[in-house]
Amino acid sequence: MNLVVLMGRLTSDPELRYLPGNGMAVTAFTLAVDKGLSKDKKAEFQQAGKATADFIRIRAWGKQAENCANYLAKGRQVLIQGSIETGSYEKDGRKVYTTEVRATRVKFIDWGKTNNQKVANPFEDDFDGIEGFEPIDNADIPF
Repeated sequence: MNLVVLMGRLTSDPELRYLPGNGMAVTAFTLAVDKGLSKDKKAEFQQAGKATADFIRIRAWGKQAENCANYLAKGRQVLIQGSIETGSYEKDGRKVYTTEVRATRVKFIDWGKTNNQKVANPFEDDFDGIEGFEPIDNADIPF
């Protein structure tokens, strides 16, 4: 079984590109995932100059890739579900091995303005196609 679930924050803005030929969208970004160290261990790691998070490369495809590029930005928190993919390539006569997570689901945890100043709505698609359900404005709630 190859199943990965991660929660962390983006270390930089997502990079969107389209594959030549079929035009498929692909977005790559790095996720900082906290190692879950105790307070004392975390202080010890920081004092020694060791990382207190793992930095994991994530790749999303298709419409999900476009959504990530449009609504995510550096520092934004996300939940990723996917699988580990490994690969290799040649560089300067050396074989370089790669490991990344192919995201099958990306859940945006926090919302707000991105670099292109769009405001994302976490409930905008939750009720599509279900008669009688629609999002309401918080100002309409009586308590």
